[in-house]
Amino acid sequence: MNTFDVIVIGSGPGGYVAAIRCAQLGFKTAIIEKYFTLGGTCLNVGCIPSKALLDSSEHFYNAVHNFENLGIEIQQPKANLNRMVQRKNEVVDQTTKGINYLMDKNKIVVYQGVGSFISEKQIAVKKSGEETEVLESKYFIIATGSKPVNLPFAPVDKERIITSTEALNLKEIPKHLIVIGGGVIGLELGSVYKRLGAEVTVIEYLDSLIPTMDGALSKELQRVLKKQGMKFSLSTKVTSIKRAGEEVEVHCENKNGEKLSFKGDYCLVSVGRKPYTEGLGLENINLGVDEKGRIKVNANLQTQVPNIYAIGDVVEGPMLAHKAEEEGVFVAEILAGQKPHINYHLIPGVVYTWPEVSGVGYTEELLKEKGKQYKVGQFPMRALGRARASGDIEGFVKILADKKTDEVLGVHIISARAADLIADAVTLMEYRASAEDIARMCHAHPTYSEALKEAALDATDKRAIHM
Repeated sequence: MNTFDVIVIGSGPGGYVAAIRCAQLGFKTAIIEKYFTLGGTCLNVGCIPSKALLDSSEHFYNAVHNFENLGIEIQQPKANLNRMVQRKNEVVDQTTKGINYLMDKNKIVVYQGVGSFISEKQIAVKKSGEETEVLESKYFIIATGSKPVNLPFAPVDKERIITSTEALNLKEIPKHLIVIGGGVIGLELGSVYKRLGAEVTVIEYLDSLIPTMDGALSKELQRVLKKQGMKFSLSTKVTSIKRAGEEVEVHCENKNGEKLSFKGDYCLVSVGRKPYTEGLGLENINLGVDEKGRIKVNANLQTQVPNIYAIGDVVEGPMLAHKAEEEGVFVAEILAGQKPHINYHLIPGVVYTWPEVSGVGYTEELLKEKGKQYKVGQFPMRALGRARASGDIEGFVKILADKKTDEVLGVHIISARAADLIADAVTLMEYRASAEDIARMCHAHPTYSEALKEAALDATDKRAIHM
């Protein structure tokens, strides 16, 4: 029997990062992955492939709509979806092979198969059509991630009624893509096909898009996407989805009780994700899950079985790759006797539409709910020289600061490169910076980051320079 110090189950961003950090700390480490490639949902059918398609479609959109204004004259460009998907697959292949390299470099043993607990110290790894191998370990880290939620009245057929996985591999550009869910996944994939020429309609049960983010971001993103041609039906409940040949019909009811229906050739169901724990054999170690299917853990991400930990999408918190990575490092360092730190309040959220959307800390809605006294500083991107030079003038930076102490409580951005800009905000808030601190820091000119400085100036006695 092969024996290890730590065995990680699942090789997504949380799992493979946890394995690497364990190996760095001197633990004899193994990782179990049920699929033939490492990287989990994020690298194979999530973050990485979706960004590859988003970038391809954004280049195409600019070629069609913006090149002439930039002084670039070309013949009418044509979207080659097959080549875009091929390029996406090449990016995924290169990235997953990079994880293989990291496993070898850190001397982590990889087992391909389904891991199922036999006891608190043993796990069986079963490969399809092959014998089961039993492994033993002092510690286990469960990092099995999540999978898309399906609507009970609309079974996904993976042909016309699809999830994000199938949306990444379509053979044609939809004529009319109906998106169920106005969250991150729906808006990103909806953006891909809208840019390529599809009609896109987003149906959202709540009264706003990206409902977990600041309300101002939601309103601005809806305005911008509507300007790009995307259609929305908010406060709308889907009651049924029916397929007839190559047509999909979605029946709905809005908040006024009005019956609505939408017809398209594809319907993307993106109403969220749920923890994936099937086949783990949790019943064999008396490890239960909560009402949402999440594994219960304490502040150290330790389950009720002392030598078993869980991280990422299978535990409470936002289902984000970077959150899982932080938790993977956290557990590895806990096992090594260190005292690591995660500030869950400062885990940023990002939407990779164009413009991008990002936010960290308190939203204005949460501050009002808590009765917190705060002030707002905001700066429009169209007032920024760098934004005008690049033609990316949509959006703004919004800073929320404590009215008495001036400490920054939240930063919310919708702009070009918002996904990168939010890291500055996280850094500043980790060190409890005030709005005046940001306002007095030198930001290079001309850059998008100047908008952060200007918003901080606006929050500090309304003294923005360029507005």
